[in-house]
Amino acid sequence: MLTFNFYNLTMINIMKNIFKHILSVVVLLALSACQKEFLEIEPVDRLTADNFYRNEVEIKASTASLYGFPWFDFNDKFFWAAGDGMSGNMYQTFDQEGQFFYFTFTEGNAHINAGWIGLFRVISYANSIINDMPRAAAGNVSDDIINAALGEARFVRGTAYYMLSEFWGEVPIVENSTELVTSNNLFLPKNTRSSIYEFIRRDLVFAAENLPTADAPGRVTKWSALGMLAKLHVTIGQDTGSEEAFGKAKEYAGQVINNSGLSLMDNYADLFKIENNNSSESLFALQWMEGAYALGNSRQANWARSSLITGNSEAWGGGKCVTYDFLQDVEANDKRQKAIYMMPGDHYSEINQANGGYTYNIVTKDPTDPNITVEGATPILNSLKKYVVGSADDTGGKVSTGQATAVNQYILRLADVYLLYAEAELGTKSVTSDGTALGYVNAIRSRAGLSGLSSVTFEDLLKERRVEFGLESIGWFDVKRYFYRDANAAVAYLNGQERLHTYQRIQGPDAPDENTIEGYELTPPTNPVVVSEAHMFLPIPAAEVVANPMLAPSEPAVDYEF
Repeated sequence: MLTFNFYNLTMINIMKNIFKHILSVVVLLALSACQKEFLEIEPVDRLTADNFYRNEVEIKASTASLYGFPWFDFNDKFFWAAGDGMSGNMYQTFDQEGQFFYFTFTEGNAHINAGWIGLFRVISYANSIINDMPRAAAGNVSDDIINAALGEARFVRGTAYYMLSEFWGEVPIVENSTELVTSNNLFLPKNTRSSIYEFIRRDLVFAAENLPTADAPGRVTKWSALGMLAKLHVTIGQDTGSEEAFGKAKEYAGQVINNSGLSLMDNYADLFKIENNNSSESLFALQWMEGAYALGNSRQANWARSSLITGNSEAWGGGKCVTYDFLQDVEANDKRQKAIYMMPGDHYSEINQANGGYTYNIVTKDPTDPNITVEGATPILNSLKKYVVGSADDTGGKVSTGQATAVNQYILRLADVYLLYAEAELGTKSVTSDGTALGYVNAIRSRAGLSGLSSVTFEDLLKERRVEFGLESIGWFDVKRYFYRDANAAVAYLNGQERLHTYQRIQGPDAPDENTIEGYELTPPTNPVVVSEAHMFLPIPAAEVVANPMLAPSEPAVDYEF
């Protein structure tokens, strides 16, 4: 397989003829008059930079490519296996996916490789637009249109680098993939995390200054960039203890909250329904469509418990559930629970609608033969719900084989910015009772049907974020900020989790019903997961280190020359 080293130019047909300036990105061109959203377009790669970017429509088509397909390899398994598994939110022990849950991964893990390649694919798409579009578009469209498109591309590139920095730490900064390949300069060093943060900051500031305040649903705006700047500066604040960074994070978050016009949705569960894609709470979401592999969201196929839910054979979540430790952080009567994970007795009218809905049972038997189990008990007696939306019949055809479900996936939403504001207000203090920060925290708790708090600590915010964003794969970023704030406490937090506790069926003729929790016994592990500081950053994939020895763990990272 052609790798072109770390920044991954492996996509089919990319840079097929670099000396003729073939676009190093799949451009979305098929802008038809049908009722497709701006992102629901089949990708093609037959154009050169010189005969494209001739008008605003073509420029918009190129930036539309940044929202879906290039993210697929990162999102398909790595993002949730690492983001939800390492944080201790999802119980998943299967094969190399489970290595994140156990912290037994090595540089040879296939999903680490896919995550790395996937993010550098996103970056190469963005770089192609950043480097090719302005020259080709000059004289055809206004500078405002060019800069807005650059803002989209730099937002996406900055966000991808944020994820690289939080998963891997020190990684190479690549600004022009084409130039590196044509000059045969394939051996770049790792750059320091402080350099990467500065690179991200510059991308996001440019985006904030050049993106519009409103655009077609799904496209990022000025508010998206300011929200990511808030997250970046909270991260920098936790890493360095800088009150200036926390202050900037508050400023950015406050602008989004007060000026964007966005609002929390009234019903938490509605956030994750296809009909509410690009909701009033969405700041940046991956845009997926039904129809074909890699164009749709594969979460449902990977997470759904059974074909009773999906209506097809793509339902591989029978052994996945939220951990016993996660359950302990969900307060009684929290309205979010049912939308995050299914518990015995939970009923979902939107799933299996033809048969009156779907009711969750620990075990489901074949109605024609009670000796056949259709759905078995998961290790913690619950199953995943978020991003599980039902069958094609349930969704008006928005689910298809090829693991393609048309439900968007949040990367940043307004509730995140609310809690980032509170974290920034807390700063280096141990507790805050600031009224504005508490107002934002309690708005989220109120939606969940929970009572308000009169003060918050970092641990309180970590718990609130864990539940609010459960199964959205960003939990590891929260753990990392804890690690930057207090490394010993964060490692102790991970080691203190009851992530391996499972329920075992009580045996014997007098055992309670298998469809009651009382029919099972909670069992602690004999060999609990042990986490060390060495696990807090993932290893760079082995194949990349072989291709470029400058990426080896023993090689020092260098500051980037801006």
